[in-house]
Amino acid sequence: MNGPQDLGGQMGFGAVRPEGPSAPLFHAPWEARALALALCSDALGRWTIDERRHARESLPPAIYYTATYYEIWTRALENLLLTHDLIDEGDLAAGTTTPAAAHPGRLTPDAVRPALEAGAPSDRPVQTAPRFRPGDRVRARVMHPRGHTRLPRYVRGATGRIEADHGGHVFPDTNAHGRGEAPQRLYTVVFAGRDLWGADAEPGLQVSVDAWESYLDAV
Repeated sequence: MNGPQDLGGQMGFGAVRPEGPSAPLFHAPWEARALALALCSDALGRWTIDERRHARESLPPAIYYTATYYEIWTRALENLLLTHDLIDEGDLAAGTTTPAAAHPGRLTPDAVRPALEAGAPSDRPVQTAPRFRPGDRVRARVMHPRGHTRLPRYVRGATGRIEADHGGHVFPDTNAHGRGEAPQRLYTVVFAGRDLWGADAEPGLQVSVDAWESYLDAV
């Protein structure tokens, strides 16, 4: 979907200014709680990482552009909890929930660190031979799906070069909507800045994008 999160190459939003290694992980105590709630809710197993990402990116632009990072996480979590019938509108309005027995997927305090260290690998085996090899020229498809996609708007229709084949990975476009992992090959594609933004691009600029095989056509 062409959501508010797809800001690559857009003007008027200012430069990205990293805070640096000395910046605090959280700028307010509630942010740490928001992250904890999101991680614990993920452990219930009711949605995938792709559905969670889609929930964030589906927020209305007026909310997305005015919310802080963890506000976006919290609003998306509210929508997921409602969608999966884990809370209702009354719970959300009251700010409380009805006590219930511990969920079997409950993430206990001593399980948090091992869970974070284990991560959620997305690599999967694929049986088909790769359509592309490093060095091949490819064109990113012009596509405007209504559902989730990881292909940025600013590369659609542009020509780039395959830099690496990462093997099979979960396809987020289906996984975000409960249609299965449908793994396919993932490539790193390098685009020259001039092929994305023309003569106004910074000289020598290159942009690397990880793109699934179905996003690409041979040139």
